Amino acid sequence: MKHIIAFAGSNSSTSINKQLATYAASLVDGVEVKVLDLNDFELPLYGMDHELANGIPDNAKNFLDIIKSTDGIVLSLAEHNGAYATVFKNLFDWMSRIDGKLWSDKPMLLMATSPGGRGGATALEIAQGRFGYMGGNIVGSFSLPSFGDNFSDGKITNQELNSQLLEEVEQFSESL
Repeated sequence: MKHIIAFAGSNSSTSINKQLATYAASLVDGVEVKVLDLNDFELPLYGMDHELANGIPDNAKNFLDIIKSTDGIVLSLAEHNGAYATVFKNLFDWMSRIDGKLWSDKPMLLMATSPGGRGGATALEIAQGRFGYMGGNIVGSFSLPSFGDNFSDGKITNQELNSQLLEEVEQFSESL
């Protein structure tokens, strides 16, 4: 059986992106899903001086090991001020110090959502432009606008948007 991970680029205990990632992963048939929480991988802020003095933290190594051992990645990025959330960027920076191709060419369903009408599209665009250089194999992408209006009880309530996600999930599933 294939194993996939799902997580949000957020450390919010009520992360809407974690809700979206969990829902999308539940739509993938025939896989075992492990939902990760960035709060379980706390890291100091990345800085060269810190790395030289203390080395690379175990939590960065552990997260990268999980990526390398999985068959696929479902990631939904939180957008803060037009970019990734700091907690995600920090993890990303630490892992890149271990392996510049940190995504290990694993098939990835890349998503974002927000309360606003663009649905985290700016963070999604940044990731789409960057991840390919870092071993990212983005096989599907999806942005859910207006989370509060389109998601309830653990699923997307807008049928048109749900159909769009199902198409992306199918592409992701076929790549596993």
